[in-house]
Amino acid sequence: MHQKPDGDAMGSALGLYHFLVALGHDVQVISPTNWADFLDWMPGVKTLVDYERNREKALKIIGATDWLFCLDFNVLHRTKHMEKPLSEAKCLKILIDHHEQPQVAAFDYGVSITSKSSTCEMVYDFIMASGHAQLLDTTMAQCLYTGLMTDTGSFRFQATTASVHRAIAHFKDLGLDHRQIHEEIYDNFLESRLRFIGYALLNRMEVLYEYNTAIMFITHADLHKFDIKTGDTEGLVNYLLTIKGIRFGAICIDRDEERKWSFRSKGGFDVNTFARKHFEGGGHFNASGGRSSDSLENTVLKFKQVIKEYQNQLQ
Repeated sequence: MHQKPDGDAMGSALGLYHFLVALGHDVQVISPTNWADFLDWMPGVKTLVDYERNREKALKIIGATDWLFCLDFNVLHRTKHMEKPLSEAKCLKILIDHHEQPQVAAFDYGVSITSKSSTCEMVYDFIMASGHAQLLDTTMAQCLYTGLMTDTGSFRFQATTASVHRAIAHFKDLGLDHRQIHEEIYDNFLESRLRFIGYALLNRMEVLYEYNTAIMFITHADLHKFDIKTGDTEGLVNYLLTIKGIRFGAICIDRDEERKWSFRSKGGFDVNTFARKHFEGGGHFNASGGRSSDSLENTVLKFKQVIKEYQNQLQ
C-alpha cells in the first residue's frame, strides 16, 4: 500500500490478505510507513510489517515473494523509501488501483480504473470474479467496507455508484455491522484533535472569494502544540468545501521533510491536473494530493500566485 495508508489502502490490502489466506497462500502485508490509530481495530492489522520500523524484515519478504500486489497506488514513489526495492524486485507485480496515469512499465499485470470509487471496490470485484466468491466473509467485508466508506466520503461523493451500494448490500447480507466500523473510524479521536480543528479553522483558514477557493495551512508548531499524530489531519480539507460558493479547497501541512498538500474540488475543476502541474502530485479529478520541498511560506505563496491562472474556471 502507499505511505501513510488511509482506510482504502489499509482496507484493500487487508481484505485481499484474508482472501488469499483463505485460498491457502502464504501472505504478508507491508506498509511503507506507520498508519493512523483509528485503523488499529482492523482484522489482521497486527500481522502488518511497517517498512520504516522493520526494514530488514520487509526487504527479506520482498526478496522472497512470488507475487507482489500493489494496492491503492499506481506510481512507485507513493511508497516513499520502498520505491527502490520495489522497482528492483524480480517477482511479478500486480496493480489494483483507481488513480489516474499509472506507471505502466512498473507492473506486470493489473489495472487502474479511475471510475471506481475505491481500491476496496476493485478488490471486491476481483473476489467476485475469481471463481471463489463463496469465500467472502464478514472479516473481508469489514476491511473492504472501510475503504468504500472512507473514499466515498461516507457515500456522498460522485464516485458512489450503484455498484458500491450493491457491494454493501452483499456485506450486510453476510452479517456486517457497519455501525461499529463508523464508530471506530470517526468517533475514536482524542480531545486534542477536536481542539486542533477548531484552532485551524479560526487561525489558519483563508477564503479567497474572488477564486471561490479556501486554503488552510498548518505549521510545524501547530502539529506539536496539539500533539497531532498520523491520521489526525484526515478529512480536514473537506471542511473548506462546506463554505457556500467554494469550489476548491486546499490544505498545506508543514511536515518534517516536506510540505504536503491536499486538494479537493466540486464540479468541473480538475485538481488532479492542478496537482500534477504545480505540486508534484496527482490523484483523482476532484481529490488529489501534492508536495513541495520549499518552505511553508513560499509554497503557500506559490499557490496564491498560480490560482490566478484558474480564476475563469473557478467562477
